Amino acid sequence: MSAGRWILPLVLVAVGLVWIGQGFGLLRGSSFMVDDLRWAAAGVAFVAIGALVAVRRRRRPAGHPRD
Repeated sequence: MSAGRWILPLVLVAVGLVWIGQGFGLLRGSSFMVDDLRWAAAGVAFVAIGALVAVRRRRRPAGHPRD
């Protein structure tokens, strides 16, 4: 199993978690994203998509042509 196949899901989940934190105001700063619930919703979507990609890649058999 190649480690490279986990980069995309990891990045999606990490970005999603940051956006959730900013959207809920947990990560403070001078960003336009702070305390804007739209960014929290986008973050939840990114985490869900990242998790879905990870599950699909985990279920794919080794040596699959799209590997």
